[in-house]
Amino acid sequence: MEQANQQITRLLRDWGAGDAAALERLTPLVYAELHQLAHRYMRREQAGNSLQTTALVNEAYLKLVGLQDVPWQDRTHFFAISANLMRRILVDAARAKGTGKRGGQAIRMELNESIDGSPLRPEQLVRLDDALEALAKLDPRKAKVVELRFFGGLTAEETAEVLKVSAKSVLRDWSFSRSWLMLELK
Repeated sequence: MEQANQQITRLLRDWGAGDAAALERLTPLVYAELHQLAHRYMRREQAGNSLQTTALVNEAYLKLVGLQDVPWQDRTHFFAISANLMRRILVDAARAKGTGKRGGQAIRMELNESIDGSPLRPEQLVRLDDALEALAKLDPRKAKVVELRFFGGLTAEETAEVLKVSAKSVLRDWSFSRSWLMLELK
């Protein structure tokens, strides 16, 4: 496993440095994990969503390939950016359906440590995204912790690695962020 992670990191750095052949070698190594990440996102979507898991992977992959001059740090960094892209795709789709209108109804949401929670309705996803944007203005790192843990499914240790902070800091940020978001969403 460690050897595979090192190979992915090396290929990411080569690709970031402009080696197109590295992307060709990287793709089969990361596709299955991208698909799992997309599957986790899609489990949060309500039934009947027009976007399917494979389509989400493909759309995110096209956006990843289009990124220019990214100084890829490692495998975890790659999947954190992938998670962000998938979140943006789903939020944009939810907004496009006209669910982004502000309403007076409170929407109950749970921010569990796992990503196995109940599906999010499009309006919940939009409201959560709006609240995350507000949190990012207050404290960008705390918003990133939520994105990586809740949406990306990263552990506290993996999140700490991406953000270059301690796992204890991540857990403190996570605790604060969940409370803050719950108040913001009420």
